[in-house]
Amino acid sequence: MPTETEERIKIAVQKSGRLTEHSLDLLVRCGLSYSRGRDQLICYGENMPVDVLLVRDDDIPGLVQEQVCDLGFVGLNIVEERRLSLVAAGEKVEFDVLSTLTFGHCRLSFGVPEEMQYSSSEDLAGLRIATTYPAIVKDYLARNSLNASVVKFSGAVEIAPSLGKADVICDLVSSGSTMRAHHLKEVETILESEAVLIGGSEETRGSKATWIARLLQRLQGVLQVKESKYIMLHAPRSALPRIAELLPGSEAPTILPLEGRTDLVAVHAVCRENVFWETLELLKEAGASSMLVLPVEKMLA
Repeated sequence: MPTETEERIKIAVQKSGRLTEHSLDLLVRCGLSYSRGRDQLICYGENMPVDVLLVRDDDIPGLVQEQVCDLGFVGLNIVEERRLSLVAAGEKVEFDVLSTLTFGHCRLSFGVPEEMQYSSSEDLAGLRIATTYPAIVKDYLARNSLNASVVKFSGAVEIAPSLGKADVICDLVSSGSTMRAHHLKEVETILESEAVLIGGSEETRGSKATWIARLLQRLQGVLQVKESKYIMLHAPRSALPRIAELLPGSEAPTILPLEGRTDLVAVHAVCRENVFWETLELLKEAGASSMLVLPVEKMLA
């Protein structure tokens, strides 16, 4: 339980959107129990000195940069846009990516009219590109020595070509259905994005540093078990080398003797990758029997 003298950690989370539920669920799986304030924009940690601030996702890197918040759950696309904007302005970047979070996957891609012939990024030369991520697009153009103009566009970027505001767009894509609905085709991806955890670059001290380190350790434990499975099986001793090869993402398995048997042993292993039916079938062919696959709830290395 937190004490009155402990400094409270502030974590910024998107207040509404595709990352909100996943981010809060991840914190709960790390052991955080919280209650929400009347305005519903602050979650107060009841069993840890942690407060969660629900804010606009575009504001999260800035809140960490300015040390208003200690940590932030945000898309890598937002992080990169803010980082490149600071670099372009000659300012110091005061936040770092601490961990990727395995959810919120999307990509930042160019979209061009369906009738446009496109073979490579060189076809963008001389065109107007509408985007809500001007810093990322300008960086891409500079790195590829492309001369094109970037039009900063807020809101539905897909309508920019039909409004005559731009020739092509660069926007976030998940399924691509929104582009297709506006008669655009996705042609090139310039950033693969997912949710990440960011923290301030300045070293934190005292009880706050202790709790941040504890949260990061728990976070890694939660992320590790997302696809992990605990597998138990029986196997002939002679088949152990082949079975060890087949166990997906496993370190050295635990080998246990079976009462009254000298030819068979029990094999226990944590597989850090998913265990598919095909995996079990291959294990059976190698001599394994009595196979049992269980989910892993928590893991601390």
